[in-house]
Amino acid sequence: MAETLNVSEMLPNRFEPKRKFRWVLAIEGIDSFLLKTAARPQMTTEEVAVSYINATRYVAGKTTFGTMAVTLHDPIAPSGAQQVMEWVRLHYESVSGRSGYADFYKRDLQLKMLDPVGTVVELWDVKGAFITDANFNDLSYEGSDMTEIALTLRFDNAVLQY
Repeated sequence: MAETLNVSEMLPNRFEPKRKFRWVLAIEGIDSFLLKTAARPQMTTEEVAVSYINATRYVAGKTTFGTMAVTLHDPIAPSGAQQVMEWVRLHYESVSGRSGYADFYKRDLQLKMLDPVGTVVELWDVKGAFITDANFNDLSYEGSDMTEIALTLRFDNAVLQY
């Protein structure tokens, strides 16, 4: 006869899920407390078709990493806009029109997910990140919303340490 298990028998006794609101993103030059939202790394592996006679098999092709969306609060002091623009100026200086060397504008990031007491339980090392889109967003006399800055970051590689 088939046995039916209840949920308490299937889950471990000490089950604690990771929470979306327990994280810290460390970006050189940007204060961590300015961060409002961040995305965890995303990767896509292309498929390569191998045809043989009348059949097709598939193998993994190149893996690419997607972009990372980050939203910052923009307080008066310290200015989030100023911190973002200092990083952007390493990519492209709008006054002179000069671009920068990749060694100057690419930064390594650390995304840390925390447990309830603040211990790091997941650590992503994101390598070679730079800003591809900086949106300082709109303003309005209606409402009392805080200003925010939306960034899109492109990076070379992400390693899940643990």
